[in-house]
Amino acid sequence: MEHAVDITLTVNGTRVSRRVEPREHLVDFLRENLGLTGSHVGCEHGVCGACTLRVDGQIVRGCLMLAVQANGCRVDTIEGLSDSGELKKLQKAFHEKNALQCGFCTPGMLLAAQELVSLNKKISREEIRNHISGNYCRCTGYQAIVDAIDEVVNGQG
Repeated sequence: MEHAVDITLTVNGTRVSRRVEPREHLVDFLRENLGLTGSHVGCEHGVCGACTLRVDGQIVRGCLMLAVQANGCRVDTIEGLSDSGELKKLQKAFHEKNALQCGFCTPGMLLAAQELVSLNKKISREEIRNHISGNYCRCTGYQAIVDAIDEVVNGQG
C-alpha cells in the first residue's frame, strides 16, 4: 500500500477510519474491509445496480465511486437500512408479492425503491418502472417488484 490514503467515513452510523488504495472502489472497500457483503458486485460498469449504496442521502453505484471519494461522507448499506427498520415495509411487500427470486439484485432494488418511498407522494407504475430501470433483475420479470413498490408507495398492489 505504497500510495495508500487515510479515509474516515460514517458507515451505517459508525465512524470508520481505514487506509485504502486510491483506486479501490467503495463497494469493494465495504465488502472486503468491513465485511458488508449485502451490496453485490455485478457488471462493475454502473449498469446493473447490484452495487447500489446511499452516500449522503443519495443512491450511487458503489462500483463507480472510489472509497477515497467517500471520505467524510455518510454511507448507508443494505445492512444498515435493514437493521434500522427503514426498509421494513418494502421488505415485507417484496416477500408478500414474491418480488425476489435469487436475491442478487434485491439489495440494490430495495435502495432504489426506498428512494421513491422517501418522496412521500403518489407515483405511477410507469414512474416506478422508470426509476428502477437502472437495476437489472434477471429472474422476476419486474412485475412483482413493481407491485411491491406500488403497494408501499401508493397503498395498493
